[in-house]
Amino acid sequence: MSFSADDLVALWLTVKLATTVTVVLLVICTPLAWWLATTASRWRGPISAIVALPLVLPPTVLGFYFLLGMGPNGAIGQLTHALGLGYLPFHFSGLVLASVCYSLPFVVQPIQNAMEAIPKSQLEAAATLGAGPIDRFFSVILPLAKPGFISAALLGFAHTVGEFGVVLMIGGNIPDETRVVSVALYDHVEAMNYGQAHGLAAVLLTFSFITLLVLYSRSPRALMLVRSRP
Repeated sequence: MSFSADDLVALWLTVKLATTVTVVLLVICTPLAWWLATTASRWRGPISAIVALPLVLPPTVLGFYFLLGMGPNGAIGQLTHALGLGYLPFHFSGLVLASVCYSLPFVVQPIQNAMEAIPKSQLEAAATLGAGPIDRFFSVILPLAKPGFISAALLGFAHTVGEFGVVLMIGGNIPDETRVVSVALYDHVEAMNYGQAHGLAAVLLTFSFITLLVLYSRSPRALMLVRSRP
């Protein structure tokens, strides 16, 4: 199996995007998941619904609204332009922001489920021993929720790799900038270049199978979120 130089760049760009998005999501989703797991606020339901929206909305709908929001007339676009960052559509940074939102539930929910499973008695015991919130997080919460973090990272990375509708709407098809593997595969199929398409499809299929195999081996419950995806 051989790949063209453009396909290799698309593969590298996909790995770069998925890695960046996964790191950003783990930072964002950890406090969000803890709040959802512990809060009794009346806002828990609405916030949970917003987080889960990407599970039920077509990717093109999300991509369309991201495109409007990041454009010259959108709130995000006006903010980034005022900050001297320009407009995000059709740039790698735009792909990152859209992908973070699109893969959000695939990272939040495994971490939230893991945190909800932590016995409160262990947190209370740590508090009675004088451990503050930060100490409890690193000494109790993080070790006990580690399987959830691993599942979240794998799901977030894999989901970002498999994106198509959102990245195509936001990034278009710009070589070396926004042309990820899924878009490159679409290009090959459209040009009836099935040999190159088979190569990229095989890479995605193999990667997806290995990711799911690892997740099923670790915990079958980790994929309840995947099963609920339309």
